[in-house]
Amino acid sequence: MVSTQFSGEIIYRNQNLGLTEYKFLLKAIVSSGIGEQTYAPRLVFEGREERPSLQDGISEMEEFYVDSIGKLLERNQISPKDIDILVVNVSMLSSTPSLASRIINHYKMRDDVKVFNLTGMGCSASLISVDIVKNIFKSYANKLALVATSESLSPNWYSGNNRSMILANCLFRSGGCAILLTNKRSLKKNAMFKLKCMVRTHHGAREESYNCCIQAEDEQGRVGFYLGKNLPKAATRAFVDNLKVITPKILPVTELLRFMLKLLIKKIKIRQNPSKGSTNLPPGAPLKAGINFKTGIEHFCIHTGGKAVIDGIGHSLDLNEYDIEPARMTLHRFGNTSASSLWYVLAYMEAKKRLKRGDRVFMISFGAGFKCNSCVWEVVRDLTVGESKGNVWNHCIDDYPPKSILNPYLEKFGWIQDEDPNTFKVPDAFM
Repeated sequence: MVSTQFSGEIIYRNQNLGLTEYKFLLKAIVSSGIGEQTYAPRLVFEGREERPSLQDGISEMEEFYVDSIGKLLERNQISPKDIDILVVNVSMLSSTPSLASRIINHYKMRDDVKVFNLTGMGCSASLISVDIVKNIFKSYANKLALVATSESLSPNWYSGNNRSMILANCLFRSGGCAILLTNKRSLKKNAMFKLKCMVRTHHGAREESYNCCIQAEDEQGRVGFYLGKNLPKAATRAFVDNLKVITPKILPVTELLRFMLKLLIKKIKIRQNPSKGSTNLPPGAPLKAGINFKTGIEHFCIHTGGKAVIDGIGHSLDLNEYDIEPARMTLHRFGNTSASSLWYVLAYMEAKKRLKRGDRVFMISFGAGFKCNSCVWEVVRDLTVGESKGNVWNHCIDDYPPKSILNPYLEKFGWIQDEDPNTFKVPDAFM
């Protein structure tokens, strides 16, 4: 696990960093909302992050799918040969043969399995994978689909000193999940959720949105993932446009009418007194949607892109601490696991026994491109005792939420803030 001590070792062994970068990283990690029990690629623990190989990335993914997919099929008593559709999404690693082909080879799936291997789709890729399956189900009945979603950090651990690129090292962590989807009537009684609707928004045509987060090389040719200062603005625009489309699909007519009436009254007041139409919000401050999403949604599954992302969505949708607790705890325990993060949040809700039959879960994800994808699931049955055997939270759920999610980085490394660049020396403990 990536503890405070180990984080310091990783940072100090990067010879391209100096005191200025140390202070920046300390500020970033302290405010990130990430705890001490997250996971990183094996090569980071071996001290080889500056010299990654293609095999490092492939091995990282093999460890994931051999474990996750194998356990999922075993728990559901499904043979790999029963899988009709396979969708794999790993954004930052593209190999030949594809990762999907490697899974087919490992599990000896059928020759006629329909295969989709997605790369470069970012943190919102898992909902894109679900959407692909949904569209295939429209044309093919009685099918069983397997979705595998993860991210390969091994080839993309940045070892330079560009602030906008090294920030990704503080946020992204290893993780993944496997999901079974079906339209077989015979398996209906086994289903936990039913997909109600899906909306995908893509702002790739807008230059600012397209360039706000992108895999790139720095001036020294080191590969990393660039996170621009305009990312929050791009995310907000995509989120607003996505909400405009999905809101009428998920909320009752009474709430929509109330919201329209509220807007109409506001417009009339502005016409009567234009000076009251302006706002005093500071630039970049999140705006409230002004509509009560809890009239149609019981649970909110928010992408763990960072503390600011969770807080921003919570404020915009007028959510309370209970609503955003699953996302906040997932970020603290597992970090930003990219496209799989939504399913860690959902697993938290399941482990806490929050999900009841008839409840609706609103999933919201963001990804490079820039994309905002959202969907709503309906819980179709109450979960039986012991059914969540494979839940990733089972071993620690009683410890969450903790009394405090403040990480100890500031306590351990806060002295860096007072150091003088002319006299600073890396402590012997990290040499």
